[in-house]
Formats: sequence, structure tokens, C-alpha cells
Amino acid sequence: MSLFKSVSTVSLLTLASRITGLIRDVLFASFFGVSVLTDAFNVAFRIPNLFRRIVGEGAFSQAFVPVLAARREEHGDAGARQVIDRVATVLLWSVVCLSVLGVIAAPLLVWVMASGLRQHGNGFDDAVVMTRIMFPYIGFMSLVALAGGALNTWKRFAVPAASPVLLNVSLIVAIVLGAPLFRRLGIEPIYAQCVGVMVGGVLQLGWQIPALVRLGLFPRVGLTFGALRAAWTDPSTRQVVRLMLPALVGVSVAQLSLLINTQIASHLPAGSVTWVTNADRLMEFPSALLGVALGVVLMPQLAAVRAAKDSAAYSAMLDWGLRLVVLLAVPCAVALLTFTQPLVATLFHYGAYKGTDVQSTTMALMGYGVGLVGIVAIKVLAPGYYARHDMYTPARVAVSVLIFTQVLNFFLVPHLRHAALTLSIALGALVNAAWLLIGLLRSGNYRPSAGWGLFLLRVLLGAAALALLLTWGSTHFDWVDLRARPFLRIGLLAAFVLGAAILYFGVLTAAGLRLRALLRR
Repeated sequence: MSLFKSVSTVSLLTLASRITGLIRDVLFASFFGVSVLTDAFNVAFRIPNLFRRIVGEGAFSQAFVPVLAARREEHGDAGARQVIDRVATVLLWSVVCLSVLGVIAAPLLVWVMASGLRQHGNGFDDAVVMTRIMFPYIGFMSLVALAGGALNTWKRFAVPAASPVLLNVSLIVAIVLGAPLFRRLGIEPIYAQCVGVMVGGVLQLGWQIPALVRLGLFPRVGLTFGALRAAWTDPSTRQVVRLMLPALVGVSVAQLSLLINTQIASHLPAGSVTWVTNADRLMEFPSALLGVALGVVLMPQLAAVRAAKDSAAYSAMLDWGLRLVVLLAVPCAVALLTFTQPLVATLFHYGAYKGTDVQSTTMALMGYGVGLVGIVAIKVLAPGYYARHDMYTPARVAVSVLIFTQVLNFFLVPHLRHAALTLSIALGALVNAAWLLIGLLRSGNYRPSAGWGLFLLRVLLGAAALALLLTWGSTHFDWVDLRARPFLRIGLLAAFVLGAAILYFGVLTAAGLRLRALLRR
């Protein structure tokens, strides 16, 4: 399968995940609105997600996939399967222990994440209970990350990419059926979402097992201390752990930035955590469709060509990925900066979600638009280091960027309040991406191919035309007032999105960009 087809497959399935996630978020906003309880749930859900991104999909995947791909390249499928067995044994024991500790330490975790919830009724206590219910989710998702890494190494990208849909479906069912049931039973309805999270984790893991079995990759996990000792002393396991340590620093720093921002938001007016969370959801549409998809596909491919010492192919893959980032992330950034209120109003402004909530979420989302290109580019640039088993450089950059973002918060939060939190992350992402790019250029691992100047000029022309259209559309209609005519508002949004895509790619084509040749390169 070609790189473009692989990326397209992951992107389409990620789109399905984001659409179901959007449906989930719209239903959540309409049913629960914005309150201390929604802040408590978002804090509680962020805690296992924080550990999942650090231990599971973050540092673990960044260390596991390059080792597995290199082992398969050098020792064949049998050697790679042995790595899966040994690593799965250590991982299972680790996440069971971590889950138990997380349930016990839930009050401390909530205090560290959002101590400001103590100011708002029972918000803190509710967050502690919800954290205890949902924390074991990290165990399922860490095993999902292992299964996904193995399947991606065998170029079976579809199954892992489709699994997040199951979490969203589970949460939708929890809203539609679970919340009314909980209300009738005298239980706070939002607790149904906690049950939905746990069911979603089980479903995602179960979804990947048949694919692993068909490929003969289902791990043989050792459940005795002797098996754990043997797995721990295996050289490949030790290599994964060695690579995980610096990767943990890099990923932890990124998540620490999120933790600090959540803590700051919890001390701002009630609803701030929810506004920022909803902005996160919309920002993740383009970042996941492009950045995550490219990272998932490029990581094993880069590791394989690096193991084969094919530096030309390595550089060409990075160049192709970066061109796709510029081609598709730039118009998305323009949309987040010029067409934000129509997006937020059309997607969230229903039921208990008020017009003031639309304005607050709009401000947060515009902050992300400033640095969207950097947010997406990191997903391509960082694998360029991980594939070479260089985990230290991205970690050092991440630490510096964390300091930079918090300095920005110190100066911006008093003036921009919750919107400063997203703006600081966006500006930090631009610095992070530029730093990583310069490092790859200076080391000679990435050598840009010819034609970048003309390519950038064409993209800027298309982005300028797009900005004019979307600015007019955003100001010409009162998108908040159109709440009374929801189908008209949805139709207008769809028309502008379609028209924007036609205009942008039409300008690029008129300027001489051969899109098909770029995608097939």
C-alpha cells in the first residue's frame, strides 16, 4: 500500500471517529450544558487520558514501534513476535499496578489537576468519584496502543484507526439511554458518561484482538513472576524501556502543560474548563485527520528505511509529509481564525448551551488557530527523531517550550483569561515545530527537495482567497441568532465549507500546483 493510500485510510477512519466524537460532544453540550459538573467530568476524564497519552499512546508507542519495526526488518516476523510477547507481559503488569494506584490516589490527582473545583460546590468530590470510576480506562488503552503499534508495523492501519469510533458510540449511547436511566434511578445523569468511558475501553481492545489473531500477533502474556522476570530481562524490552525514559520526558512535558492549563482554568469562572475542552475537540479535527494520520503511517516506515540505511527514502518521506502539512493545515488554520463563530454556533449552540458559551468557546478556538500548522507539523517532525531512536532532542525541545508557554500564560491570562491558555499552547507549538525542523536540517537527515518556494507561494494565494470568503461569511450572518432556524444554519455551514474547499483548491490548480502528482510522490 502506498503512503498516500495508507494516510488516506487512516484519515478517513479518523474522520469517522471525529464525526462520531462531534455528535457525542453536541449531545453532551445540549444535554448537560456548561456547569460545575461538566467541568468535574472533563477534569476526571482528562486524568486517565493524561496517563494514557504519557504511558500508552505517547512514550510507549514512540519507543515500541521503532524497536518493533527495526526488529522485524533485521530478524523477520518471528523476532518481532517475540518482542510483542515480552513487551506485552511487562506492559500488562505495569498498567494493572498503575490502575490500582490511580484509584487510591484519585483525590490527590484531582487536586493537582484542578484544585479550583473546591470553590464550586461539590465539584471536587464529584471529580474524585468520577476519576475512580474511569481511571482503569488507562489499562485498556495502553493495551490498545500495543495492539495498534503491532498492526501498524504490519501495515494494517485500518483496524487501529477505526477503534476510537467505538468509544464515541459508547458515550453517545450513555447520553441517549444511560443518562435518562440514571436520572430515573436518582443518580446524577453525568455519571452515565463514566460507565460509557469504561465500556468504550473494553470495546476498543476487543475490536483489535481478531486482527491480531489472524496475523499470529496475539501476545502470549506471562502471568507469573518468573515470566515477568524473563520478559523484563529481554534485550528488546530493555531497549523499549530505555527509549521510553526520554520519550516520557517529552510527552510528560506536553501533558504537564495541559495539566497546568486545566489547573489555571479551574480557578477562572465556572465553565472555563468546558469551553477550553470544546475548543480542544474542534482543534483535534484537523490535527488528527492530518497530523495523527501522517505520524501513524510514517513512524514504522521511517524506522524501517532507517534500519535499511536508506537516507534518501528517509528524507523523501519527511519532505512529502511536510508538504501535506502545509497544503492542508494552512487552510484549516485560516478557517479557525476567520470562521470560528459559525463553527462553534452550528455545532454546539443547542439545548442548555448558551450564546455566551458560544462566544467563550470561539475565543478559545481562535487561539488554537494561530498555531495549528505547528501542532500538526510536530506529528511529522517528531517521528523523524523517534525513527532514529533519538528521544532526547524532542524531550529537550518540549521542556524549553513548556517554560515558554507558561511565561506566556503569566502575562496573557490576566487579560485574555481562558483564551490565553489555548493561545499559549499554539504559540508554543510553532516554536516546537520550528526547533525540530531546524534540527533535522542541520543534522542533514532532512534535505528539502526542490520547489518549496513556489509551493509556498501557491498555498498562500489559496489561503488569502479562502480568508476573504470565510471572513465575509462569518460577518454577513448572525450565526448565534440563527439558533431558531437550525437547519438553515447547518445548510449555510455546509455550503461555506464546500465552497471554501472548491475555492482553495481551485486557486492552487489555477496557480499551477499539480495536486495528484504531489499526493502520488
